Amino acid sequence: MNLEDEQIGILGVGSMGRALALGLCNAGFAPNKLMLCDKAQELASNTATELGARSVASSALLAEKSDTVIIAVKPGDVEAALKNVSITDPLWISIAAGLTISKLHSYLSKEARIIRAMPNTPALIGEGATSFVVGKKTKESDKAIASTIFSSVGKVWEAPSETLLDAVTGLSGSGPAYIFVLIEALADAGVREGLPREAAQLLATQTVVGAGILARESDKSPADLKDQVSSPGGTTIAGLGALEAAGLRSAIYRAVRAATLRSKELAN
Repeated sequence: MNLEDEQIGILGVGSMGRALALGLCNAGFAPNKLMLCDKAQELASNTATELGARSVASSALLAEKSDTVIIAVKPGDVEAALKNVSITDPLWISIAAGLTISKLHSYLSKEARIIRAMPNTPALIGEGATSFVVGKKTKESDKAIASTIFSSVGKVWEAPSETLLDAVTGLSGSGPAYIFVLIEALADAGVREGLPREAAQLLATQTVVGAGILARESDKSPADLKDQVSSPGGTTIAGLGALEAAGLRSAIYRAVRAATLRSKELAN
């Protein structure tokens, strides 16, 4: 869908709000069609100036002037941010973790068109992973708008049920932090084995990037790709054995589970 005529407002210019704003601009969205609002007005103003966008002083004004509003404030701040909003005509896309569509209706109106989404910070470089689910009052064109927005900053999956978004939060929403820890650990391990810090950081980062692209582009499963590098009695299988012995797979299960449960807690 073409967004040329769409005025997009972003409520909240924290890490995710900023990532989406930058991602949209990097994808070719006209900055002058983008409006930013944050309770820290200087932050919104400075970010808008940086991007060539505009900033407004209140969420009420943002809603009045936008066709689509992306709610990107922290879950606990959403109610206060929407308190003075009386115009609920725009399409509302919430990326506040754990905040249900039902709860958002209670802050806006029963007739508000609401989409709940969970993107992640690689949207900043056009490599985000986003899942979204539509509310009952939305139209097909609303779904197309959300899909176009998030497709411009990465890959998109429409979830068949809102209940799955907690698991999405635990996996891809929080997932970049898990990968950053992995990169850090790989680099530290390389330094421990004698590599210079700069080389270890470069090799660890590029290994994760390359493996991710290969997994995305290949028609083979991750298990098959792993087996391709695991020669019998070789170095890779020795390393994999050490990872299994240390409980890496179990630790990842627990991390995703803990983040999923936290997302459910935020909803309450």
